[in-house]
Amino acid sequence: MVFRGFVACLGFGFDFAPSASIAVNFQCTMPQLARKLRTIDYFTLGFGTMVGAGFLVAMDDWLQRGGPIGGILGFLAGGFILLPVAYIYGRLVMAIPDAGGEIAYTARVFPERFGFIPGWMMVLAYLVVCPWEAVAVGRILAYIFPQINVVELYRIEGQPVYLPHLVIGLALTAVITFVNYRGIQISARLQNWTTLGLFILFAVFASDGLVNGNSANLAPPFAHSGLVSMLLVLQIVPYFMTGFESVAKSAEEANPQFRAHGYFRAILAAMLAGTVFYCVIIFVVGYAYPWQQSIGQHQQSPTVYALRHAVGQQWVVKVVLIAALLSLLKIFNGNFLATSRLVFAMGRRGMVHPGMAAIHARNQTPSAAVLAIGLVTAASVFLGSAILVPITEVGSLASACGWLAACVAYFYIQSTGRQRAVAVLGGVVSLALIAMKVLPFVPGHFSFAEWIVLVLWIALGFATGFTGRKAIVRTSAQSSD
Repeated sequence: MVFRGFVACLGFGFDFAPSASIAVNFQCTMPQLARKLRTIDYFTLGFGTMVGAGFLVAMDDWLQRGGPIGGILGFLAGGFILLPVAYIYGRLVMAIPDAGGEIAYTARVFPERFGFIPGWMMVLAYLVVCPWEAVAVGRILAYIFPQINVVELYRIEGQPVYLPHLVIGLALTAVITFVNYRGIQISARLQNWTTLGLFILFAVFASDGLVNGNSANLAPPFAHSGLVSMLLVLQIVPYFMTGFESVAKSAEEANPQFRAHGYFRAILAAMLAGTVFYCVIIFVVGYAYPWQQSIGQHQQSPTVYALRHAVGQQWVVKVVLIAALLSLLKIFNGNFLATSRLVFAMGRRGMVHPGMAAIHARNQTPSAAVLAIGLVTAASVFLGSAILVPITEVGSLASACGWLAACVAYFYIQSTGRQRAVAVLGGVVSLALIAMKVLPFVPGHFSFAEWIVLVLWIALGFATGFTGRKAIVRTSAQSSD
């Protein structure tokens, strides 16, 4: 059954009506997901799925968009305006602890087939992070071992793909796939320890940067005008803040003694911690060394360049790189976990091939979904670093689409004026984030390449629907026989 489900990953479909009995059959006959997670696990999942290695590999983009103060204001504004969305997710997961997340919420007020749209978009939001991290690990290790930048295989958009980078990315993908296949408890431990390691190392290099820096290095505070700088950073905040809602995707795996309010606390704590982390790291980099020189001299990683010159010793570079590697592991693991649970939930509802709902009898993990996500991630690693920027932009839009669906569902579920007002506020925020990417007159709107990525993903949803429909109808016929 697991093998059949794995092979069926290429046959996603959304012909829901014939699959209703199949989805019920899977729920009745298959084992349940393991119930192991605690509040701290949900916090590290939410925070870990948000904060990755962006502070190392994307700092140049943040500073070019906003400058140090513009970057801080952009992330601060993003964290603040997303508070209503985080509040809504906290309330929804308490009431509806379902791995389907947005699919389950919208199913309460709309026909279930409507849930495919936000579900498919959130799969994209989580999934795109996985190859991003698998590619980024090679870039980070190249700072420590520059000799791995050898044996260029090919180029994509002018970016070289080196054999050692490719092997490292594929190896990391295999490790993350294995961890998630083996059990949620192993995955949670990895998330907890890597998050703790990041906090410790972050405190070390951030304090050194502040001690050796100077406020004059923050000039000029903005890369463009103040408003434009903040707006350009705000556009990418949804991508780098996506993850707090991933708590909902593992809601079915809570410890039997877990109290539902823990979901709410974990989501809000993750949102607050993520916002503070991003603002502090941007300030530290800008404060430690003149930020325009950091970009000009070492565009690949202004973070490393600024701290090395501020502290004046090489050890701080190693601390930053180790912190980035730990953060990369946890965000890869967190997004992989969230993607596999969401695909599992879609398979259970017949929105993708029902084989995706298979649960490993001993490990109690969604094994077919895990293997499918591992396969897709491994294939995407071959695209190299050329995928980084388009993925960031499209991931922002995909996240906002999922958030919008949750806010709309919350509005119809709630009956009090106060709660509906929060839903409206969250919906307006989500719509604004979507508009910033699709309206051509807004600075930083989608480029042609990013539109291509989005269109291909939508087309994949339709195309696989036809192939998936055949598999669903065939399975339904076999069940009736």
